[in-house]
Amino acid sequence: MKTEKIRIKNRNNVTLNAMLDLPVIGKPLAYAMFAHCFTCSGNFRPVRQISEQLVQLGFAVLRFDFTGLGQSEGEFADSHFSANVDDLEDVFQYLADNHQAPELLIGHSLGGAAAIVGAARFAPVKAVVTIGTPATVQHTTRHFSHQLDEIDEKGEVMVNIGGRPFTINKNFVEQFAKTDLPQVVSSLKKPLLILHSPVDRIVDIENAQQLFQQAFHPKSFISLDQADHLLSEDADSRYVGSAIAGWVQRYLPLQKPEPLDTKGEQLVAQLKPAEDGFTTTLQTSLHTFIADEPASVGGANLGPTPYEHLSAGLAACTAMTLKIYAESKKWDLQEVLVYISHNKRHIDDMGKKTFLDVIEKKLEIVGNLDEEQRLKLKEIASKCPVHKTLLGEVVIDTELL
Repeated sequence: MKTEKIRIKNRNNVTLNAMLDLPVIGKPLAYAMFAHCFTCSGNFRPVRQISEQLVQLGFAVLRFDFTGLGQSEGEFADSHFSANVDDLEDVFQYLADNHQAPELLIGHSLGGAAAIVGAARFAPVKAVVTIGTPATVQHTTRHFSHQLDEIDEKGEVMVNIGGRPFTINKNFVEQFAKTDLPQVVSSLKKPLLILHSPVDRIVDIENAQQLFQQAFHPKSFISLDQADHLLSEDADSRYVGSAIAGWVQRYLPLQKPEPLDTKGEQLVAQLKPAEDGFTTTLQTSLHTFIADEPASVGGANLGPTPYEHLSAGLAACTAMTLKIYAESKKWDLQEVLVYISHNKRHIDDMGKKTFLDVIEKKLEIVGNLDEEQRLKLKEIASKCPVHKTLLGEVVIDTELL
């Protein structure tokens, strides 16, 4: 996926840090927003991995840092629940004004509660997903319940949440009591997916049960067996991403765009410089793929370079040719690895310095084969059609349409 960094001003003129993950090929089929956990950020690794799964499906996913968290401006004391929902609303409006209104809201932990409240406010939202979300907003105050009296007395105190110090004040605590999440859930009436781990030690599984009971159908529950609250294991966050991607297609039919028309040719390449840079879409009659250049020369490094595609064609053709030949001889060829390198070498041609294209092909052949058979396969490797084309006389006709 490709990621754009965005800075968004909220209603309090605080600049929020955001990242918009986009499909590499084509325009997004739909937009989603991800609200992270109480003390996390939009760049939290599990959030990125979940986003990757949705981008593969065709979604654009915006993940952002709430006020006072991550790389956003502001103080954490101003990042109470009501402020989180306001941030969510401001970011939602930014997407609606500049791209497309999100149809899917995803929230992790307290971010899930914000997603539920946001979904109730935003008409374009068609589906909501919560991950390890508490059944009440006040649940979060359990992290510092032993200091509530001190907060009343001093006005603000330093608390430790998840091993990190944060300064909170009385208003921060009071804001949590202003949202009746059970009431919001029961009146939501939008497709809801609840994901929760039965061994979550931060927000126990009973919270998921309460949310599920309060919600109306269509509603779904997926158990994240053995996962911790923060989805620390990559396998858990990837599973969550794939589960969301599978579930949401029932409620958001995603119409894949029509492939490029090859107009009867074998392949077409499309590039829009202002939008794509060097990223080029390639289309055959059945397959879509991309080419790009590395960042060092101004590309986005989202796909193989043109020369890497050339090398790939030679390598694939060589491997296939060896397969066909070995099968015809009934030889025990079990695996072929073809390594290709391309470079240009200086040569002195009649006193004139010039360049020569050199392609090095190295074969690793696995199987119950004797030396004579291996040498024969090496010989056959030079007879693949692409190899012959590269060494033969090639005519390229170019015309304008």
